[in-house]
Amino acid sequence: MQLGTIDFIIISFYLLISLGIGIYFRRLATRSVSDFFVSGRNIPWWLAGTSMVATTFAADTPLAVTGLVARNGIAGNWIWWSMAFSGLLTVFFFARLWRRSQVLTDVEFVAIRYSGFAARFLRGFRAFYLGLIVNIIVMGWVNLAMVKIFILLFNLSKFQATLLTLGVMLITAAISTLAGLWGVLVTDFFQFILMMSMVIILAVYAVHSIGGLPSLAHQIDVISQNSGQTGSLLSFWPALNSTWMPLLTFCVYLFVNWWASWYPGAEPGGGGFIAQRILCARDERHSLLATLWFNIAHYALRPWPWILVALVAMVKYHGDASFASDPESGYIRVMLAVLPGLFRGLMVAGFLAAYMSTIATELNWGASYLINDLYRPFLAKNRSEKHYVIASQIATITLMLMASLVCFFLESIADAWKFLIALGAGTGLVYLLRWFWWRINAWSEISAMIAALVSSFTYQRIFGWQESDPLEFAYLVLATTATTTVIWVLTTFLTRPEPREVLLDFYRRVRPAAALWKPIVREAKDVKPDKYILANFLDWLAGVAMIYAFLFGLGHLIFSRWLEAISFFILGIACGYFIYRDLTRRGWQTVLE
Repeated sequence: MQLGTIDFIIISFYLLISLGIGIYFRRLATRSVSDFFVSGRNIPWWLAGTSMVATTFAADTPLAVTGLVARNGIAGNWIWWSMAFSGLLTVFFFARLWRRSQVLTDVEFVAIRYSGFAARFLRGFRAFYLGLIVNIIVMGWVNLAMVKIFILLFNLSKFQATLLTLGVMLITAAISTLAGLWGVLVTDFFQFILMMSMVIILAVYAVHSIGGLPSLAHQIDVISQNSGQTGSLLSFWPALNSTWMPLLTFCVYLFVNWWASWYPGAEPGGGGFIAQRILCARDERHSLLATLWFNIAHYALRPWPWILVALVAMVKYHGDASFASDPESGYIRVMLAVLPGLFRGLMVAGFLAAYMSTIATELNWGASYLINDLYRPFLAKNRSEKHYVIASQIATITLMLMASLVCFFLESIADAWKFLIALGAGTGLVYLLRWFWWRINAWSEISAMIAALVSSFTYQRIFGWQESDPLEFAYLVLATTATTTVIWVLTTFLTRPEPREVLLDFYRRVRPAAALWKPIVREAKDVKPDKYILANFLDWLAGVAMIYAFLFGLGHLIFSRWLEAISFFILGIACGYFIYRDLTRRGWQTVLE
């Protein structure tokens, strides 16, 4: 891809703006650890929510969606669309609870919910595991994606592309180090606007290059008929007898996986950077609106530009052996083929924006675990706020260097990534119920983590089940979830509950629904718990219906299916109005603040 002078000026201007934001917000972020990691808890919903969307928009995300569509059609996206159930659960059940907790990180939750040796071990282990091990692996994969993009864009060697990626990462680390979460949030907002604008522009040019939407739909139908695959590639739902998504596997995605499994960025009940954005929100109302906006944008609005480019890639490179072996590259190939020179620099800047928004969050989020949940409580107690801010900045730089090294050893990381997935399989239920059931203790979480790891690897070894096989994946999730649940429930009843004073403090601070806290409720009669469990459940159902209605409505609108589009939009608007009326009836002031 040949870049002209104007393109390099655009890219340089973008990088300077990003760095300037970091310098501008340095004063606000370095006053305390709270300012550095949660922006003084004074962020409006639209900024916190947009930052969540930007963080999930990594440089490799459009490439991943292209691969899913190329292999299995539009319905291939159900692998991640199904997580909307979990996302809306966070909106209506957990966002307010997280904001009430007043913790600095989701790992610090352990310190206010549990006590004793088990709690200290759990907090330290999770801080080290998530902040260091998981974080540098995730950043290593993101770096590798950017390396591949640079190789395709500029015809570089892997070593040259890696050095270029490191240079961009240095600028990102500078922003995160200088301005903490303030810089991350503001640059996320700017980066999201840039990248979304460019993927929409690319989708328009891509569709135009093959004769418009009617021509695209016709050519995809022809490919569907000749491929021998069950169902249409344009269908929004997988065929019931498809090999890539058997009915059992689809049911596991819809009814089990989204609440049963934990993995980075999609923790049941919220966690990781999602919890961090909730914790930085101005109040409970803003935390709810931030997570609601994130889920609408993430699931309903953002996918279609990526999907359209993926469909165009299928048409342009159908029968191409290199595309068949590496369909993810189709996104970049379409960009190189159809995008005019005027937008080349902006598109490269857009990819940099997607990369930087994810890396900046991972650096700040990982450093928050290492400092707030490992260094401060266990290694350096009672130091000044300035000391901890400097330590946070050092941790940020250290994570950057370690993630850069990981990129050179990614061949050996694949097994470690499977280890991360196995460690979280089946643990989701305990993360949901720990808010609502007083009996859960630190040993419940520890036993769930150990049981998930051991049972997952045991089933894979004994039965040969592999996550890459759709049906075996379903068996693995069901078996691991059942085993893990039985073990952590038994452990809960075989170990002592947390001390009364710890449970009372937690209940007074968070005010969860009283149904499963009755022994504690009797001692805290002055506390007004959340009494809207049924209303929250109905709002959750309405929210899920709204997300999918808008998602499918936009899809039908794009392909000129007017009746279906209008029907889904009416359903989505009706569900949104139901949620608005319910929250208004309860009173935003009393319910959400």
